[in-house]
Amino acid sequence: MYISAEFQLAQFYDHRRELIAEADQHRLLLAARRYRRQSLAESGETPAVRGLPEGTLSQCGPRAAAPAR
Repeated sequence: MYISAEFQLAQFYDHRRELIAEADQHRLLLAARRYRRQSLAESGETPAVRGLPEGTLSQCGPRAAAPAR
C-alpha cells in the first residue's frame, strides 16, 4: 500500500505538535512544583506527607481483637 507524501507530512506535523504540547505540559508542571516548593519554604509550612491526613480530627487508637464468645 502506498502512503501519499501529503499524508506522511500531515502525520509528521501532528506528531510534532503532540511532542511540543507534551514538552509544554512538562515545563508547566515543573514550574508549578518549583513555585509551590518556594512558597512553602518562604511561609515556613511543611508539605503534607502522602498517605497521612492533614485534618484536625483525632486519630483512632490501636485496634483490638473482639472478645471470643
